[in-house]
Amino acid sequence: MSNMSGFRPALIVVDLQEDFCPPDGSLAVANGRDVTPLINKLLALPFVVKIATKDWHPRDHISFAANHEGKSPFEDAATIVNPYNESETYESRLWPIHCVQGTPGAELVPELRSSQLDMVLEKGTDPRVEMYSPFYDPFTSPRVYDSGLAQVLKEKQVSDVYVVGLAADYCVKSAAVDAAKEGFKTFLIEECTRAVDVSAWPGCKREIEASGARVVSIDGPEVCRLMTAQ
Repeated sequence: MSNMSGFRPALIVVDLQEDFCPPDGSLAVANGRDVTPLINKLLALPFVVKIATKDWHPRDHISFAANHEGKSPFEDAATIVNPYNESETYESRLWPIHCVQGTPGAELVPELRSSQLDMVLEKGTDPRVEMYSPFYDPFTSPRVYDSGLAQVLKEKQVSDVYVVGLAADYCVKSAAVDAAKEGFKTFLIEECTRAVDVSAWPGCKREIEASGARVVSIDGPEVCRLMTAQ
Protein backbone atom coordinates (compact mmCIF):
# COMPACT_ATOMS: atom_id res chain seq x y z
CA MET A 1 0.00 0.00 0.00
CA SER A 2 0.99 3.62 -0.39
CA ASN A 3 3.76 5.15 1.66
CA MET A 4 2.16 8.52 0.85
CA SER A 5 2.56 10.56 4.04
CA GLY A 6 2.94 7.30 5.97
CA PHE A 7 -0.58 6.24 5.04
CA ARG A 8 -0.93 2.54 5.94
CA PRO A 9 -4.62 1.68 6.24
CA ALA A 10 -6.26 -1.44 7.67
CA LEU A 11 -9.81 -2.70 7.17
CA ILE A 12 -11.76 -4.34 10.00
CA VAL A 13 -14.96 -6.13 8.94
CA VAL A 14 -16.90 -6.64 12.15
CA ASP A 15 -19.16 -9.67 12.68
CA LEU A 16 -20.70 -10.00 9.22
CA GLN A 17 -22.21 -13.33 10.29
CA GLU A 18 -25.38 -15.24 9.45
CA ASP A 19 -26.96 -14.78 12.88
CA PHE A 20 -26.78 -10.99 12.47
CA CYS A 21 -28.38 -11.02 9.02
CA PRO A 22 -31.90 -11.49 7.64
CA PRO A 23 -33.75 -13.57 6.81
CA ASP A 24 -32.86 -16.28 9.33
CA GLY A 25 -30.42 -14.79 11.81
CA SER A 26 -31.33 -15.23 15.46
CA LEU A 27 -30.20 -11.65 16.13
CA ALA A 28 -30.78 -10.24 12.66
CA VAL A 29 -30.04 -6.55 12.16
CA ALA A 30 -32.53 -4.96 9.76
CA ASN A 31 -31.01 -4.80 6.28
CA GLY A 32 -27.73 -6.11 7.69
CA ARG A 33 -26.90 -8.26 4.68
CA ASP A 34 -27.23 -5.23 2.41
CA VAL A 35 -23.83 -3.88 3.48
CA THR A 36 -21.97 -6.81 1.91
CA PRO A 37 -21.59 -5.49 -1.68
CA LEU A 38 -20.01 -2.25 -0.51
CA ILE A 39 -17.71 -4.12 1.86
CA ASN A 40 -16.66 -6.38 -1.01
CA LYS A 41 -15.67 -3.28 -2.96
CA LEU A 42 -13.51 -2.19 -0.05
CA LEU A 43 -11.92 -5.64 0.14
CA ALA A 44 -10.68 -5.15 -3.41
CA LEU A 45 -8.62 -2.15 -2.31
CA PRO A 46 -4.96 -2.56 -1.28
CA PHE A 47 -5.17 -2.25 2.50
CA VAL A 48 -2.07 -3.18 4.49
CA VAL A 49 -4.20 -5.81 6.25
CA LYS A 50 -7.87 -6.88 6.01
CA ILE A 51 -9.30 -8.52 9.11
CA ALA A 52 -12.76 -9.95 9.76
CA THR A 53 -14.03 -10.53 13.28
CA LYS A 54 -16.55 -13.12 14.41
CA ASP A 55 -18.58 -13.48 17.55
CA TRP A 56 -17.65 -17.02 18.58
CA HIS A 57 -19.60 -17.74 21.73
CA PRO A 58 -19.76 -20.86 23.88
CA ARG A 59 -23.31 -22.00 24.64
CA ASP A 60 -23.03 -20.86 28.25
CA HIS A 61 -22.11 -17.29 27.29
CA ILE A 62 -23.16 -14.65 29.80
CA SER A 63 -24.78 -12.46 27.12
CA PHE A 64 -27.51 -15.00 26.33
CA ALA A 65 -30.81 -14.28 28.09
CA ALA A 66 -31.47 -18.03 28.09
CA ASN A 67 -28.62 -18.42 30.58
CA HIS A 68 -30.34 -16.09 33.10
CA GLU A 69 -33.50 -17.43 34.69
CA GLY A 70 -36.53 -15.23 34.06
CA LYS A 71 -34.68 -12.85 31.73
CA SER A 72 -35.80 -11.88 28.22
CA PRO A 73 -33.58 -10.99 25.25
CA PHE A 74 -33.47 -7.31 24.22
CA GLU A 75 -35.59 -6.23 27.22
CA ASP A 76 -33.42 -7.27 30.16
CA ALA A 77 -29.84 -6.71 31.27
CA ALA A 78 -27.42 -8.52 33.53
CA THR A 79 -24.67 -7.36 35.84
CA ILE A 80 -21.35 -8.72 34.65
CA VAL A 81 -18.64 -9.02 37.29
CA ASN A 82 -14.92 -9.08 36.62
CA PRO A 83 -13.99 -12.68 37.57
CA TYR A 84 -10.66 -11.40 38.95
CA ASN A 85 -12.01 -8.33 40.77
CA GLU A 86 -15.57 -8.44 42.05
CA SER A 87 -15.60 -4.68 42.69
CA GLU A 88 -15.51 -4.03 38.91
CA THR A 89 -18.90 -4.55 37.26
CA TYR A 90 -21.01 -3.30 34.37
CA GLU A 91 -24.54 -3.72 33.09
CA SER A 92 -24.94 -5.43 29.74
CA ARG A 93 -27.98 -5.99 27.54
CA LEU A 94 -29.05 -9.61 27.10
CA TRP A 95 -29.49 -11.18 23.68
CA PRO A 96 -30.98 -14.22 21.98
CA ILE A 97 -28.60 -17.16 21.60
CA HIS A 98 -26.39 -16.25 18.64
CA CYS A 99 -23.09 -17.07 16.93
CA VAL A 100 -22.48 -20.23 18.91
CA GLN A 101 -19.13 -21.81 18.09
CA GLY A 102 -19.35 -24.24 15.18
CA THR A 103 -22.95 -23.45 14.22
CA PRO A 104 -24.14 -22.14 10.82
CA GLY A 105 -25.21 -18.88 12.43
CA ALA A 106 -21.62 -18.15 13.42
CA GLU A 107 -20.33 -18.37 9.85
CA LEU A 108 -19.41 -15.30 7.83
CA VAL A 109 -22.08 -14.60 5.22
CA PRO A 110 -21.23 -16.46 2.01
CA GLU A 111 -21.61 -13.30 -0.09
CA LEU A 112 -18.56 -11.81 1.64
CA ARG A 113 -15.39 -12.25 -0.43
CA SER A 114 -13.60 -13.83 2.48
CA SER A 115 -10.77 -15.09 0.27
CA GLN A 116 -9.52 -11.49 0.28
CA LEU A 117 -9.21 -11.42 4.07
CA ASP A 118 -5.80 -11.77 5.69
CA MET A 119 -7.15 -13.10 8.97
CA VAL A 120 -10.33 -13.90 10.87
CA LEU A 121 -10.35 -13.05 14.56
CA GLU A 122 -12.77 -14.81 16.92
CA LYS A 123 -14.08 -12.87 19.92
CA GLY A 124 -16.51 -13.40 22.76
CA THR A 125 -15.02 -16.79 23.50
CA ASP A 126 -14.85 -16.36 27.29
CA PRO A 127 -18.28 -17.25 28.73
CA ARG A 128 -17.78 -14.92 31.70
CA VAL A 129 -17.57 -11.57 29.88
CA GLU A 130 -19.33 -9.67 27.13
CA MET A 131 -16.91 -8.51 24.46
CA TYR A 132 -18.34 -6.22 21.81
CA SER A 133 -14.92 -4.89 20.87
CA PRO A 134 -12.57 -7.03 18.79
CA PHE A 135 -9.68 -5.63 20.86
CA TYR A 136 -10.56 -6.54 24.45
CA ASP A 137 -13.31 -6.78 27.05
CA PRO A 138 -14.49 -3.66 28.96
CA PHE A 139 -12.76 -4.57 32.21
CA THR A 140 -9.51 -2.82 33.08
CA SER A 141 -8.63 -3.87 36.65
CA PRO A 142 -7.48 -6.33 35.41
CA ARG A 143 -8.45 -6.92 31.79
CA VAL A 144 -9.86 -10.42 31.31
CA TYR A 145 -9.21 -10.99 27.60
CA ASP A 146 -7.07 -9.29 24.97
CA SER A 147 -7.34 -10.57 21.39
CA GLY A 148 -3.94 -9.23 20.32
CA LEU A 149 -5.53 -7.16 17.54
CA ALA A 150 -3.85 -3.91 18.58
CA GLN A 151 -0.46 -5.65 18.49
CA VAL A 152 -1.16 -7.07 15.00
CA LEU A 153 -2.01 -3.60 13.68
CA LYS A 154 1.04 -2.02 15.30
CA GLU A 155 3.37 -4.73 14.00
CA LYS A 156 2.12 -3.96 10.49
CA GLN A 157 2.72 -0.24 11.14
CA VAL A 158 -0.92 0.60 10.43
CA SER A 159 -1.71 4.31 10.56
CA ASP A 160 -5.44 4.39 9.74
CA VAL A 161 -8.21 1.92 10.61
CA TYR A 162 -11.44 1.67 8.63
CA VAL A 163 -14.30 -0.09 10.42
CA VAL A 164 -17.39 -1.66 8.79
CA GLY A 165 -19.85 -4.48 9.55
CA LEU A 166 -22.46 -5.24 12.22
CA ALA A 167 -23.90 -3.91 14.34
CA ALA A 168 -23.25 -0.19 14.21
CA ASP A 169 -24.38 0.62 17.74
CA TYR A 170 -22.62 -2.27 19.48
CA CYS A 171 -19.61 -4.15 18.08
CA VAL A 172 -18.80 -1.71 15.27
CA LYS A 173 -18.99 1.23 17.65
CA SER A 174 -16.76 -0.55 20.17
CA ALA A 175 -14.24 -1.45 17.47
CA ALA A 176 -14.00 2.18 16.33
CA VAL A 177 -13.76 3.58 19.85
CA ASP A 178 -11.02 1.16 20.86
CA ALA A 179 -9.07 1.62 17.61
CA ALA A 180 -9.01 5.35 18.32
CA LYS A 181 -8.00 4.67 21.93
CA GLU A 182 -5.06 2.63 20.60
CA GLY A 183 -3.86 5.66 18.66
CA PHE A 184 -5.01 4.87 15.13
CA LYS A 185 -6.78 7.40 12.92
CA THR A 186 -10.14 5.68 12.81
CA PHE A 187 -13.01 5.91 10.35
CA LEU A 188 -16.37 4.15 10.57
CA ILE A 189 -17.91 4.04 7.08
CA GLU A 190 -21.59 4.70 7.67
CA GLU A 191 -23.02 3.08 4.52
CA CYS A 192 -21.20 -0.14 5.43
CA THR A 193 -22.98 -0.74 8.73
CA ARG A 194 -26.48 -1.05 10.19
CA ALA A 195 -27.71 -0.49 13.75
CA VAL A 196 -29.79 -2.70 16.04
CA ASP A 197 -31.60 0.38 17.39
CA VAL A 198 -31.89 2.75 14.45
CA SER A 199 -33.45 5.52 16.53
CA ALA A 200 -30.45 5.55 18.86
CA TRP A 201 -27.86 5.71 16.08
CA PRO A 202 -27.51 9.55 16.05
CA GLY A 203 -26.56 9.48 19.73
CA CYS A 204 -24.14 6.62 19.08
CA LYS A 205 -22.47 8.62 16.33
CA ARG A 206 -21.87 11.47 18.76
CA GLU A 207 -20.25 9.05 21.23
CA ILE A 208 -18.04 7.61 18.49
CA GLU A 209 -16.94 11.08 17.39
CA ALA A 210 -16.26 12.04 21.02
CA SER A 211 -13.85 9.10 21.28
CA GLY A 212 -11.70 10.54 18.49
CA ALA A 213 -12.96 8.21 15.76
CA ARG A 214 -14.92 9.66 12.85
CA VAL A 215 -18.09 8.54 11.10
CA VAL A 216 -17.57 9.11 7.37
CA SER A 217 -19.29 8.48 4.04
CA ILE A 218 -18.11 5.97 1.49
CA ASP A 219 -18.16 8.89 -0.96
CA GLY A 220 -16.05 11.10 1.30
CA PRO A 221 -12.37 11.99 0.93
CA GLU A 222 -11.31 9.55 3.64
CA VAL A 223 -12.46 6.61 1.51
CA CYS A 224 -11.60 8.17 -1.85
CA ARG A 225 -8.03 8.39 -0.60
CA LEU A 226 -7.91 4.59 -0.52
CA MET A 227 -8.88 4.43 -4.18
CA THR A 228 -6.23 6.85 -5.37
CA ALA A 229 -3.30 5.71 -3.25
CA GLN A 230 -0.57 3.81 -5.06
